[in-house]
Amino acid sequence: MRKTEFQYEESLKSRLSDELVNIYCLRPLAGTIVKALYPAPVTANQITVASIFVGVLAAVLYAVGVQPYVAFAGLAIVLKDVLDSADGQLARARGEESRKGRFLDSLGDVLVNALLFSAIGWMLSRQNHSANVIFLSAAGFSGLTLRVSLHVYYSVAHLHLQQRYLINRLREDFSEADYNEDMLTHILHRLYLVIYGWQDALMERVDRWSAGAKLSEEQARLWYGDATALRLSGLIGFGTEYLVLMICSLFNKLELYLWLNLLFMNSIAVAVIFYRRLVLRKIIV
Repeated sequence: MRKTEFQYEESLKSRLSDELVNIYCLRPLAGTIVKALYPAPVTANQITVASIFVGVLAAVLYAVGVQPYVAFAGLAIVLKDVLDSADGQLARARGEESRKGRFLDSLGDVLVNALLFSAIGWMLSRQNHSANVIFLSAAGFSGLTLRVSLHVYYSVAHLHLQQRYLINRLREDFSEADYNEDMLTHILHRLYLVIYGWQDALMERVDRWSAGAKLSEEQARLWYGDATALRLSGLIGFGTEYLVLMICSLFNKLELYLWLNLLFMNSIAVAVIFYRRLVLRKIIV
């Protein structure tokens, strides 16, 4: 039964595995929206659709390619992320999390990001009269997608240890129970597997390589609950990524953003993996 009043803390996933920018900025902003919408006949999936719409609008603004449109695009993509936080927070606060919403959210993210990087690459190629930035944009999209998958993998693994957020699985392969999903959820699930199934499998392999051995229950608790490892992976979620994009957009430095995406953000992802393999593994395995 839905509680009569919105409880902010119940809307959060975890203060340990979440991104710092989310904890101290985006989720409080999203919480304000959720508090206002909590008693209204608005669903979490409707907020997800609104988030996708704002993300598509940001891509259109980037495609225009001149200030102040680029600056507005940067602000729009952060608004998209706030709404993306609000949908989950509303669902958790109401106890209305759903598999349909889980897949819709992830598919909306990949659609928006594909449009964003396509728009940025196309716009910069027109300005620079060079096709090189198109390849840089494609690398940026690929890197962002994989980095966020790594962040989500460890966030979900940590939450599962606490018996929370079980609506998300580490692997979304079809089980027998999934064939009872309604038609729309089934379609979204299938699409999810096409886009993210191989990424989930890859992150699982990366995790096994990092650990180097099968973990006992106690070792898994330490492995997926290590604060340093979770804080590191919290630097490669959407909140941090979009914040960097917004700052570069405000100063009209989108090519700089692509290089930061390629070199700096990927370096953090490498640090996440090797901290676990070279440091955490020696402590617990």
